[in-house]
Amino acid sequence: MSSKDALDAAIAKNLDLVMIAPQAEPPVCRIMDYGKFRFEQTKKEKESKKNQKVISVKEVRLSMSIDTHDFNTKLNQALKFLKSGNKVKVSVKFRGREMAHTELGAKLLERFIEGAGEACNVEKQPKMEGRNMAMYLAPKA
Repeated sequence: MSSKDALDAAIAKNLDLVMIAPQAEPPVCRIMDYGKFRFEQTKKEKESKKNQKVISVKEVRLSMSIDTHDFNTKLNQALKFLKSGNKVKVSVKFRGREMAHTELGAKLLERFIEGAGEACNVEKQPKMEGRNMAMYLAPKA
């Protein structure tokens, strides 16, 4: 159908002529109420956002000279974050001469992984980021 005939048909029905696929040969058009179509689209988008779960990244910071009780407190906090469905960034900050012993920070993070046990997956292995060593944990599905 020619575009003029299609436009006349749309005007006769008191609807809009909407181009669906302009790159097709010949272009594909549809006769519809465009305002109603847009309303339904926004309604669907709002519905999909409502059902969406937002995952944020929480951070737990450790130091090289952390004591056992403090370590367990940080571990429990991280497990709480994982249970609520968030990802956790665990970082160790090195100060001064601690930079010469980054392997101790790696051991500390390995101990953290062992303490977390089966509650998480290691998303990103421990890696140096400037003066910090960081790793990312994700909750198990």
